Amino acid sequence: MLTLYSYPELFGVADNNGYGLKVYAFLKLAGVPFVQEHVFDASAAPRGQLPYIVDDGETIGDSEAIIARVVAKYRLGIDAALTAAQRRTDHLVTRMLDDLYWVMSYSRWKDERFYPAFRDGFIAQHPQVSAEGFEKAKAYNAQRYHFQGIGRYTPDQAYARGLADLQVLAEIVPAAGFVHGAAPSSVDAGIYGFIANIYFVPIPTPLKAFVDTHENLVAHCERIHGMVEKS
Repeated sequence: MLTLYSYPELFGVADNNGYGLKVYAFLKLAGVPFVQEHVFDASAAPRGQLPYIVDDGETIGDSEAIIARVVAKYRLGIDAALTAAQRRTDHLVTRMLDDLYWVMSYSRWKDERFYPAFRDGFIAQHPQVSAEGFEKAKAYNAQRYHFQGIGRYTPDQAYARGLADLQVLAEIVPAAGFVHGAAPSSVDAGIYGFIANIYFVPIPTPLKAFVDTHENLVAHCERIHGMVEKS
């Protein structure tokens, strides 16, 4: 059986990282049987990044590559009816979520207003992680943010980027149903992966304040959450 290796669950979501939760939701929505293994240390993962899967002895990393591989191997029809225009929209949304990832991560690890609540909430749920280990992860992430660029922004500048991304999502996600109609597709899994990691996290970041006040984003998140957690 396919095994998904991803970061630990947190605050009621199956992975506290948007990419891992995206793959988790995709597999659930597509009806692919799998088991999930939670990993704290990503050093053994392809490119040192989670998530990754092992399927029939083959290891595949990167959320997009994982989804493409699973769709091809299992001949999944979840995106089969999409038009060329819809596929272009999905590509652009996927790239925008890459941008949103950095702002989300910044809000947890870099912004000292919110880092203590994130740290304490994580350790409360995963007491095997020490405060010292968490501080090392914080320092490691600070380096990542510096080299990526988001770490050189002020908080207001960083959140302006994330809020602009969320505004676009708020204009794309419908009040009912899913992005491309009555049935979910892979883009819904991707959006859920990131919005759920904002909406369900009880830390009052500017990103959460935006999501909480947009009923369509909340409703979409809760619809997908209900589908993937009951299946």
